[in-house]
Amino acid sequence: MILISVIIPAHNEIQLLPRLLDTVDLARERFAGGRDAVEVIVADNASTDGTGELAATRGCKVVTVEKRCIAAARNGGARVASGMILCFVDADTQIAPETFDVVSVASDRSDVVAGSTGGRMERMSPGIAVTFALLFPVLFLTNIDAGVVFCRRPDFEEIGGYDEDRLIGEDVAFLLELRGVGRKRGQRLIRLKGAKAIYSTRKFDQHGDWHFLTKIMPMGLPAAIWPSLGKKLALRFWYNDDR
Repeated sequence: MILISVIIPAHNEIQLLPRLLDTVDLARERFAGGRDAVEVIVADNASTDGTGELAATRGCKVVTVEKRCIAAARNGGARVASGMILCFVDADTQIAPETFDVVSVASDRSDVVAGSTGGRMERMSPGIAVTFALLFPVLFLTNIDAGVVFCRRPDFEEIGGYDEDRLIGEDVAFLLELRGVGRKRGQRLIRLKGAKAIYSTRKFDQHGDWHFLTKIMPMGLPAAIWPSLGKKLALRFWYNDDR
């Protein structure tokens, strides 16, 4: 019986997807519930480089999502998922061997509605360190983080999944929605310990180690007021085809 569905949104990720799948395979082998209790779904988001074909050769369930939107890709993967626990992870990430055990234990807790593993960068520099230092208080106070994000299927369905009208910030909005659902039941978001993912530094490699502070944040704050600026920001940093 499938307990956990791992959903990977992927647009032209033929280079980095194999690295993630290697770590997913290891975590499946380490899972106390058994390898076959975890299914892997790749939501091929309008790729043109053979990402879907590669995923299929690795034994993944592949669903094609034509709408070029990471929220739509995540939702498309969730629609074909069989597990009662849904895990979402980006294709350029690497997960820890203990991930599925830690997620399974957390999902059995009655005081937890959803959560994430958090992570660390694959390399560090002054610019990346300062970026993380500025973001950490927000992560600490809200328990909203990235890495492997997990929730139970009924809660995902209750909030309608990820907001496909958002090109950026859909992951934060998703966890905020789940936090609202949990509060009604006395549940909370959790940042897991012992299974931190490794984040890709691809965006820092492309745009510079200070780009988040010098480019994204100056545009991101006004984007909360002017949606058109938010779209421009998303197209520049997240929806380009620099792979």
